[in-house]
Amino acid sequence: MLFWIAMTSLVVSAHGAGADVVYDFEGAALPANLTLNNVEVELISNATGEALLVRFKQVDWPNVFFTAPEGAWDWREYRGLAVDITNPGEDPVNVCMRVDNEGADGANHCNTARALIPAGKTGPLKAEFLTDDAGPLWGMRGIPGIGPLAQGKKIDSSKIVAFQVFLPMPAVPTTLILDNVRLFGRKDAARKEIPLPFVDRFGQYIHDDWPGKVTSEKDLLVQKQAEREDLLKHPGLPDRDRFGGWASGPKLEATGWFRTEKVEGKWWLVTPEGNPFFSNGIDCVGTWERTFVEGRDAWFEWLPGKEDPAAAFFGFAENVHSMADAIGGKGRTFSFYCTNLLRKYGDEWATRWREESYRRLLSWGFNTIGNWSQGDVLENSPMPFVSSIGIGGNHLPIRGGGGYWGKMHDVFDPEFEKSVEKSVAYATTKFASNPLCIGYFVDNELSWGSDENPDIAKGTLRSPTDQPCRVAFIEDLKEKYGSLKNLNKVWETESQGWDELTAPEKPNEACKEDFDAFVHKFSLRYFETIKAALRKSAPHQLYLGCRFAAVNRESAKACAEVCDVASYNIYKTEVDTAQYGWLVDLNCPALIGEFHFGALDRGMFHTGLVPTANQAERAESYIRYVRSVADHPSFVGCHWFQYVDEPITGRFFDGENYNNGFVNTLDTPYPEIANAARQVHKEVYPRHYGKAKMNRQTCNLTPRR
Repeated sequence: MLFWIAMTSLVVSAHGAGADVVYDFEGAALPANLTLNNVEVELISNATGEALLVRFKQVDWPNVFFTAPEGAWDWREYRGLAVDITNPGEDPVNVCMRVDNEGADGANHCNTARALIPAGKTGPLKAEFLTDDAGPLWGMRGIPGIGPLAQGKKIDSSKIVAFQVFLPMPAVPTTLILDNVRLFGRKDAARKEIPLPFVDRFGQYIHDDWPGKVTSEKDLLVQKQAEREDLLKHPGLPDRDRFGGWASGPKLEATGWFRTEKVEGKWWLVTPEGNPFFSNGIDCVGTWERTFVEGRDAWFEWLPGKEDPAAAFFGFAENVHSMADAIGGKGRTFSFYCTNLLRKYGDEWATRWREESYRRLLSWGFNTIGNWSQGDVLENSPMPFVSSIGIGGNHLPIRGGGGYWGKMHDVFDPEFEKSVEKSVAYATTKFASNPLCIGYFVDNELSWGSDENPDIAKGTLRSPTDQPCRVAFIEDLKEKYGSLKNLNKVWETESQGWDELTAPEKPNEACKEDFDAFVHKFSLRYFETIKAALRKSAPHQLYLGCRFAAVNRESAKACAEVCDVASYNIYKTEVDTAQYGWLVDLNCPALIGEFHFGALDRGMFHTGLVPTANQAERAESYIRYVRSVADHPSFVGCHWFQYVDEPITGRFFDGENYNNGFVNTLDTPYPEIANAARQVHKEVYPRHYGKAKMNRQTCNLTPRR
């Protein structure tokens, strides 16, 4: 890492405990508590005084990192931390800020906020602390009148040990100007509340207006008719075989099933008829989205009575993801989406919605129904689809490990293989004989760690002595070093016994090599165990990997050695061919399982993981992203997350309320992004087949969030 500081001076203002300003960059001394990680800085003058210019390098997570000067900041009297960001460049920039308690690792003990700063503009980046004091509007990732909240788990705002401003894997070197780091929202001041109710009978925000907002059932039917006319004008893309493959492309071997092949240096999927196939898909084609209404009745202008047909869409959130507890959700849930489908399509709404969804996807140029789509959508699908498998069972997790969604499987537990065989056999029963099923994703966004934080190895050594993966790792180390004395000498540690051995706080190179060797062995065991079960239960279909969110190079190598296709969820503005050049060296086809963009100009409270300014820019971003994937020789497709927007009051198990749909919760498509999809999907096949230049650069493998 580069630690470089310009000779220009920088000052951090000293303020008393009650002050709002944390740093204003006025003065002549560089604070001892500022660390520069892959950035260069200098002090510049602007209209309000002085500010900090930061040049972020084109590496993973470059940041300016501030630590509390005396142990911890006590910010319990405030709602959050903000900084003004000026973007002097010619492209919009996604910039993030993370606020840490002790032990922060990017997922735990921290909150992370992000903002899109348009080219040539100044805007605030605000991290509203997630604490036990949630306020009256609970259970939502974005709040009306405020917008997106910080992400993460609850923190103690009286014990803030650090904060950083960073870029998430910038595709190019980027310059930003930081000023006026400040606390906002004193808790002793009156907080402006949103008038109740704020959700109308269609599930829309009451206190705003926008093009296409529905005010009556008649509006729904008018929109339905307008869309029907649009679909008749655009029935689908030309030059496609019955699987959506490239009919006039190079003729390849037809096996009756989907497979992969490298053609003139580019990886492709191949249709059962032997035509090249680039998978443009959309995830979560389904109707299950619901939000909590229990304890929130006053938020809603209308909820159905017991005799109302819409009452069928009340339900209870029992035995759902444990994250529901974190948002305070219990009891009744409700689906405005299903209610609007009932209004729009009548009693046969489920079948009519499904058939309309197929027509839409084909009209928009999609050729794949993506992950986590509804069972009846897959079973009746006229187009290719992927399926998913989650490994459940009685095997142990790595008890000393971490992770956002949960701890990693312990693949050395003998029960793991039994869990895999049972889970795979059950999940493949319906589709193993269906040639429209491309293959299976198995698991999702597991806790693989990164090159900087090899959590599989560290978590293994933090686990109890009887943890099967720890036993296996210790056996490997004993075989290599012979004695603990030899290991201590090489690792430069002072462990008193094998049972006390743990990961050093700052592992040296020899220790890192041993961690890498174990992570690779562990990862191979994971992928090989699953592939063996898939070959037994679904021998004709593809193993599509595990949908990496963050990944270290050893796990990525193991995946490429075993899987038919390696999958990555990459939430970025685009996939830079140079930045992802390492995929070429793995010599394995790759598929993006998730990406999306969102905006706040149509009544939503959260943009999702990659913000855009409005629906027009969201559409442009879709085109740019898909083109960037098509230009990369390793990728064989990309799948958008997801089909329909999440409820504005948050989905019931974790509070996400993102503008991530191609259709809104009125079941009306966003015309901008639908037309963008038609445009870019039409050009995907010749673009991917073309000989785009490929520049590789070395980087670690953390493609997400």
